[in-house]
Amino acid sequence: MTSPPSLQPPRRRHLGRTLALLAFAQLITALDFNIVFVALPGIGQDLGFSAHTLQWVISAYTVVYGGFLLLGGRAADLLGRRRVFVAALLLYAVSSLAGGLAQGPGLLVAARAVQGLGGALLFPATLSLVNTLFAEGAERNRALAVWSGAGASGLCLGSLLGGLLTNAFGWAAVFYVNVPLAGAAALLAFVLIPADGPRRRGRGFDLPGAVAATAGVTLLAFALVQGPESGWTSPAILASFALAAVFAAVFLVIETRSRDPLMPLRLMGNRSLSGSMVITLIFGATFNALPYFLTVYFQGVHGYSPLTTGLAFLVPSLMIAAGTQVGERMATRTGMRLTLLTGIVGGAVGTVLFALGMSAGGSYWSVLPGIVVFGVFQGLTWTGMWIAAASGVAQEEQGVASGMASTAFQVGTALGLAVLVAIASRDVTGLSGTALRAELADGLSTAVYVAAAGILLSALPALTFRRRGAEDPLPAPVDA
Repeated sequence: MTSPPSLQPPRRRHLGRTLALLAFAQLITALDFNIVFVALPGIGQDLGFSAHTLQWVISAYTVVYGGFLLLGGRAADLLGRRRVFVAALLLYAVSSLAGGLAQGPGLLVAARAVQGLGGALLFPATLSLVNTLFAEGAERNRALAVWSGAGASGLCLGSLLGGLLTNAFGWAAVFYVNVPLAGAAALLAFVLIPADGPRRRGRGFDLPGAVAATAGVTLLAFALVQGPESGWTSPAILASFALAAVFAAVFLVIETRSRDPLMPLRLMGNRSLSGSMVITLIFGATFNALPYFLTVYFQGVHGYSPLTTGLAFLVPSLMIAAGTQVGERMATRTGMRLTLLTGIVGGAVGTVLFALGMSAGGSYWSVLPGIVVFGVFQGLTWTGMWIAAASGVAQEEQGVASGMASTAFQVGTALGLAVLVAIASRDVTGLSGTALRAELADGLSTAVYVAAAGILLSALPALTFRRRGAEDPLPAPVDA
């Protein structure tokens, strides 16, 4: 069997510009998820969303994004990474324009769902491009640090940009901004990313496996997102969980029998990839939930405006970006085990400091030490886990490996928010003023303490990595 046609690395002097484009695309993905949060009140008021349906401005993106990540990774491997990269960016541009022009709830939710599909295609395509254009080891680690720095910073910068745009131009601006950004990135791809070779013959999408995986993850994401609102014992939620389990079982049966599976189960034998998937899932459920609670704390407890809330996210954005660069250096010099354990333990300590500073009588300065500490170690962990997910994986399977790890991240995010928001929720009926703010702050700090405990749990899979690094826990497959 011969290797499939693949991207030829651009000239060395062009690699920096190529990496800048890939990092920019990752920034778009991260921004798009978070930029809408601070605009939600204006969206709800102008388009007539009810309190119950407004959450679907976020949930439509989350559910579709999580459900199609595996298929997006497979598409990148089979159709060509540049082709999928460009198609995903064009989906972003068109759906963002539709979102900004929306005159009613239905169109906006549909636009967000298409944006989620764009994200599910773009994320694994971008990550697999980094992993295939840069040689495994120090070179790839440095590239992933730049890529992950853009993504991790975007998780917080979305709140800043959303606040600035909403304050200046109204909620529609948080959608319109994606149109020129995604359009420009798509055009630059033809200049900075080498062309894909012809599609490899004899391989398919494993349509039965793709349908089962997409349906299962989508139903699971729906149940986790909608459960707190509808009630965990409601018929729709119970049915969604049950069907998700059925589709998962069907998917595993299909994959064990398929000659060309969507997700080769042998990849789970790669200790680096499987361990990173567990860490990535917990990261999504804990670290990635913290910006939500930070936003609620600033706006709900202290009454910050969208603009002030956005400015308050400058510090965590800078700290996360700094942490991603530390993570690259540690991964290269000391290996994945020490890098991930350092990030996990440091992140848990910072999260506890953050929780200690949350109170109705507190201020930005009372939570700042925790923000600084957990921001740095969040960035360190973020870089480390993506380096681990790519290690020891053959080039032609980097897309599906990226899809596997990012699916774990997305499912973890939905699960973490569902659990932590339930923990933070308090009965505030009849409360107002200081009593209301105190009750909100107590609930938020409790949830953040639980998140800190969850972060520490991810130390267990990190301990399974080899002491001198997990960059090559198993030999990469060799084509005969």
